[in-house]
Amino acid sequence: MNKPSVEKDFAGRRVLITGGMGFIGSNLARRLANLGAEVTLLDSLPAGIGGNPYNISGYEQRLRVRAGDLRDADATADAVRGQELIFNLAGQVGHVQSMEDPLADLDINVRGQLSFLEICRRESPDAKILYGGTRQVYGPPRYLPVDEDHPVNPVDVNAVHKLAAERYHILYHRVYGLRSVVLRMTNVYGPRMRVKDGQNNFLGLWIRQLLHGEEITVYGDGSQARDLLYVEDVVDALLLAALTPGIEGRTFNLGGADSVALLELAKRMIEIHGAGTYRLITFPAGRKKIDIGSFVSDISKIRMDLGWEPITPLGEGLRQTIAYFRQHGEHYW
Repeated sequence: MNKPSVEKDFAGRRVLITGGMGFIGSNLARRLANLGAEVTLLDSLPAGIGGNPYNISGYEQRLRVRAGDLRDADATADAVRGQELIFNLAGQVGHVQSMEDPLADLDINVRGQLSFLEICRRESPDAKILYGGTRQVYGPPRYLPVDEDHPVNPVDVNAVHKLAAERYHILYHRVYGLRSVVLRMTNVYGPRMRVKDGQNNFLGLWIRQLLHGEEITVYGDGSQARDLLYVEDVVDALLLAALTPGIEGRTFNLGGADSVALLELAKRMIEIHGAGTYRLITFPAGRKKIDIGSFVSDISKIRMDLGWEPITPLGEGLRQTIAYFRQHGEHYW
């Protein structure tokens, strides 16, 4: 198939990014602004989720920012109205937090998403919607790599709610014709990620520990494998999915090019940084119950149907990420 040309096809397009001040949303927003799109960000900057005004530093005059979350019907309707493309990246992503406060997670990730889809159905029924899902919906893998036909078996509240949200997106495509696409992402990392703690991503905590001269804490024996996905590769996939016709109502995995054991990953980060130590520690009880072990995504479907694959080697992605937080860490710690 012929790949769309993102360099020219986004110029002048009206685009909304929910969760646009967050990690993935802000990197996407900056790229879209550079491509000439008319970009609106919808974000309420809730505590503990990852939104950060510094993420759009230097782009404040090139992006339209609206305060509000998906449960705010008036703000969402105003933001959605007239948009051609909607990147729906808003939501709570903390797995441990979801177990500690499941009703809050339900409100954000299920009621909020259903309210959002109802508003899209009324206010912008022709917009294409790209939903940022998660590989966590699969639960402990029965086989590796995990393809889209793998059974889903969420092991925490957040993953259950994310699965419900993605199925609402597919349902609204089937019943109402909304042009929804689900992208299940795995272990995204890079500049502008949350690093003050490990609520959103273990790698964020490791970066903070590394740059503060603390030991990197590796749970268990460190043999668990992960495929890490650099954020600019995610942005490439989102843009390509937005422009590719005929994929509405479908679900795709987004995964990294290679897998790495967590102990080896800690060693590579220390080598890139030029200093540091790590320590193997026992899994905290709350985390052990929701840990899924090794996970590697099968991305053959999106490679075949969209022509996408990650291009950033792990070492290069880690170097760029560590360099970013060396320079800008004061805005994130």
